[in-house]
Amino acid sequence: MQLGDTKPNQDLLTSDAVVVELTNISKVFPGVVANRDVSLKVGRATIHALVGENGAGKSTLMKILYGLHQPDSGTIAINGVARQFKSPSEAIDAGIGMVHQHFMLADNLTVLENIILGLEPTKFGVLSLSDARARVRELATSIGVALDLDVPISELGVGQRQRVEILKVLFRGAEILILDEPTAVLVPQEVDELFVNLRRLVSKGTTILFISHKLDEVLTISDRITVIRQGSTVATVSPNTVDRLKLAEMMVGSDLPKPGERTTKIGATTRLAVRGLSVLEKGRKNPVRNVSFQIAEGEIVGIAGVEGNGQFELCGALLGLLSSEGTVEVGGKDVSNLSIRERLNAGLAYIPFDRHREGLMLTAPLWENALLGHEATLSRGPMIDFTAAKKACREIISRFGVLTQNELVPAFVLSGGNQQKLVVGRNLATARTVLIAAHPTRGIDVGAQAAIWEEIRRSRDSGMSVLLVSADLEEVLGLSDKILVMFDGEITAELDPKSASPQILGKYMTGAR
Repeated sequence: MQLGDTKPNQDLLTSDAVVVELTNISKVFPGVVANRDVSLKVGRATIHALVGENGAGKSTLMKILYGLHQPDSGTIAINGVARQFKSPSEAIDAGIGMVHQHFMLADNLTVLENIILGLEPTKFGVLSLSDARARVRELATSIGVALDLDVPISELGVGQRQRVEILKVLFRGAEILILDEPTAVLVPQEVDELFVNLRRLVSKGTTILFISHKLDEVLTISDRITVIRQGSTVATVSPNTVDRLKLAEMMVGSDLPKPGERTTKIGATTRLAVRGLSVLEKGRKNPVRNVSFQIAEGEIVGIAGVEGNGQFELCGALLGLLSSEGTVEVGGKDVSNLSIRERLNAGLAYIPFDRHREGLMLTAPLWENALLGHEATLSRGPMIDFTAAKKACREIISRFGVLTQNELVPAFVLSGGNQQKLVVGRNLATARTVLIAAHPTRGIDVGAQAAIWEEIRRSRDSGMSVLLVSADLEEVLGLSDKILVMFDGEITAELDPKSASPQILGKYMTGAR
């Protein structure tokens, strides 16, 4: 099946073809206008993409549709009927479901238990898993998804977890499906499979709203594309009337960035040496086993792998967050037995995997978040120098284009992309010897992505060693001097980025090679 074969002509939407209509939606947070008179019509059984810069208002708009936020003004109509959702449960009752960028699954429960959680079917007051199992299997078969329903979520890869999230939403009767950055952590083969599944859903009458920064994918899968800029609707277009350049210009006023040619002058000094590193977990197979590699000054080494193959644990072991055996040297100094603080003082800097869980205090002001891990450099004796800390935060905001009123607002007010810019800026601004960058541009718009790539290159050119862990294969291929593939906790391949491709990487990452 060709993905474009089933695309309807939607240049004109009749009233009976409109399943979602948002009219003049506005939403203001303290110091931030998230949406300003946004209007949107979504056709029945289509895939409608939303694109725009970080902070443009895409996710806020969808959270309003899903009942997580209430609009300050404007109206929502579902199938021509005016609705006002005060909570996600009301939106779910209206047939709307949302799969968030950060999955919301319980690792200790099975696939089946996660899907039915909160809607457990009973007979005579007793849990009846047989009925639920039959219904879930029917749903999975209808969209071509194969899953073992009795496997714990903790044992699934990221692509399988996403399928569970989609099935969980469908189990609740969703006919309108909101997907927030659904391909952010998928390899090319998984993206292809997801798109086939989405087309199957559409063929059965499901309407899909698709938020993404990956414009090639948007052009491939969408029936219509709405561009939002600075909280307002710019245009709604058909994918056969625009290209990447045009979409990028509509979003940010410039062409899509590329990582560019590598001009690295790799030095002779080894800045990070890892030998025989294994992460230890009692009662389970070690998630990282006998990993060894070196990074020289001025070198970027990329780690490619499907999430869940040991990359998170590898970074945790390098930082001293997880118990491990083996040797880690930073700048020629053995730090294997040092604390986290001592490793940071030895020259390590870390852009974390998950900005919410590892990188931010969401209710604290931005200037306090800019301090995290770097308190010693902004202190006078035992006391924090608040004036210097706020000034340092303002410099990060300016340098990395963080959209905010000032450094005093809490982190939760920022969009996800602007939160990421703050975390990246904090660590790039203070990095000295080795930078561990885990998904540095995840959820970042094309303009911010180019700026962060340039900052990473500057750090490299100043002699910094960079360990780049990323699910963005263009990023890995474009920035790395050498690519290591992690599969099932081990380094299984070393590739030259000049001769590799996303498809080749994808085969190594999934164990096909």
